[in-house]
Amino acid sequence: MIVVTGATGNVGRTLVRQLSATGHAVTAVARRVQDSDVPAGVRAAAADLAEPAGLEPALQGAKALFLLVAGDDPAGVLARAKAAGVTRVVLVSSQGVGTRPGGAYAHAAGFEQAVAASGLEYTILRSGGLDSNAFAWVEPIRAQRVAPAPFAEVGLPFVDPDDVAAVAAAALTEDGHDGATYVLTGPAPTSPRERAAAIAEAIKAPVRFVEMTREEAQAQMAQFMPPEVVEGTLAILGEPTEEERAVSPDVERVLGRPAAPFSAWAVRNAAAFG
Repeated sequence: MIVVTGATGNVGRTLVRQLSATGHAVTAVARRVQDSDVPAGVRAAAADLAEPAGLEPALQGAKALFLLVAGDDPAGVLARAKAAGVTRVVLVSSQGVGTRPGGAYAHAAGFEQAVAASGLEYTILRSGGLDSNAFAWVEPIRAQRVAPAPFAEVGLPFVDPDDVAAVAAAALTEDGHDGATYVLTGPAPTSPRERAAAIAEAIKAPVRFVEMTREEAQAQMAQFMPPEVVEGTLAILGEPTEEERAVSPDVERVLGRPAAPFSAWAVRNAAAFG
């Protein structure tokens, strides 16, 4: 049995589907999940990582755990997983833990430290920005064919969440990944303007890119992000380090194929943008 937390998210939903399709028994965990949210044969379990005790029923009989950075007690979650018989954990973290230690990424770093100290086999996935961040454009593109974002020409190698899920599936089910930390990126940097153009091509309709100021983006993000996360995110988007601009070979190293480009993600999700 493999337990997948965040099972209704952009990475977790695909991971559940991939594991189930290859014959693995899966328990899909999210705060609000029901049988209709998961493939046939997958067990749905509603639980919150902020309350580790509530995970105990979902963990029974599990041998592997896919863990998000969520809640404030990773050691409590891992202790319960170990007590239930879990022997392997895969954590999806952030590239910023390595490139910008402390600050906005201290929380994720704490999870990485807890996983490394757990006594379990472990793999850490430091994901770059996800292609699915472009879902923030669904409403303005559908309503006005407009894609607003700051830092129009700054390119970053965003990664397809399906590739993150595929690497996670490999680490959960194959040997040879214990103790590894993988940095997951796409195959090439793309700028916000280029990503908007790729969506326009995918939906066969014009999309006008509108560059926001840093202050406008900050005000928008502050509606749903803590201040330190807003500043950390804007710093990466606007002034990325050379390491953050670089393409990592880890997706191809693990999967034996190149990482998928943003254009492929846009085609696959064209219906969302109307």
